[in-house]
Amino acid sequence: MFNRRLRHWLPIAGLMFLAACSGNAPNANNGGEANNAANNQQGAANTEFSAAQGCNNVGVLLPESDTSARYEAYDRPLLEREIKAALPDVTIQYSNANGNADTQQNQAEAALTKGACILVVGPNDSEKAATIVQQAKASGVPVIAYDRLIQDPDTAFYVSFDNERVGELQGQFIVDQFKAGELGLKRGANLAMINGSQTDNNALLFRQGALKALQPLIDSGDINLVYDQFTPNWEAARAQSAMEGVLTKESNNVQIAYVANDGLANTVIAALREQNLAGKVLVTGQDATLTGIQNILSGTQAMTIYKPIAEEARATAQLVAALSKGEDASSIANRQTELKGGGQVRSVLLDPVVVDQSNVADTVIKDGFLTKEEVCQGLPSGAGGVCP
Repeated sequence: MFNRRLRHWLPIAGLMFLAACSGNAPNANNGGEANNAANNQQGAANTEFSAAQGCNNVGVLLPESDTSARYEAYDRPLLEREIKAALPDVTIQYSNANGNADTQQNQAEAALTKGACILVVGPNDSEKAATIVQQAKASGVPVIAYDRLIQDPDTAFYVSFDNERVGELQGQFIVDQFKAGELGLKRGANLAMINGSQTDNNALLFRQGALKALQPLIDSGDINLVYDQFTPNWEAARAQSAMEGVLTKESNNVQIAYVANDGLANTVIAALREQNLAGKVLVTGQDATLTGIQNILSGTQAMTIYKPIAEEARATAQLVAALSKGEDASSIANRQTELKGGGQVRSVLLDPVVVDQSNVADTVIKDGFLTKEEVCQGLPSGAGGVCP
């Protein structure tokens, strides 16, 4: 099934790598000084990562499978396809940490032992993965942080989406729905924030972006923030328990649930359903998963964020090829991302897209990310104005 999707992939028109002039991008230094630094660092990188020269053995390490289905369903096959297209003779060593940072470190060590000369790492823990970067650097091996930032300035590149913008789009959607009075939203509406894992730097940026949009309404008292917690390791069962606890504490008086991704949103919806509130509370999501899209079409989830993973994989493959061939990658990684402890990582940051009932057909279905048959399976005729 997935191969069929790949063959019919059509990139979203206009979704290209964000130029350095993007005014509201997070963690980006858009000045000429930063861009010049990126150019100057490129030559040093080619020398520093000596093992990458002529490399045809690439380790791909992804963070999890249970709590975010996208990594096995989309990222893995897309990365393998794009890297093989960029380096036809490449050998790819693949591993999934299944939500365990220590397992991922062991997998990285195994890949290096088996001759991996470039590592692509989607870190399970953004800070612990710095150990992988340092171990790889000791062998002259560059690490490309994939989808999630690694908190280490020796990371060669970072490829992801504008993750603060993701959260801002989620938050702005809530603001717009509130101002429009959707779902009966009015002054005094209670908001619960079910955030992702605190060890995932993306989750921090999602929350930061969401609050950027929501804080004025919170400060004015139009919206009451009654819960705001992270969900360890993105565990969906914890998100459901958290939502159940909020509903009990607030006597079911919750009108908005900011939820970081579709996997967590699905269990939040389950908690709402137990109280006959599914479809009556505004629920956000992210990743445009099949379940998330079906929830949107059935009216229990308001929105999700669609991220063109094929473009993310393609940019990563281009960087892998540039490292192997000793080519300048500054035109690919033309952004800078700030690290917590100081320093920057050269980055590719792609643009996310809001999806709700109004544009499911024109985004995820049109692009072949999901098919109409898939999203409509089990849904009633006419669901969301999409299903026949």
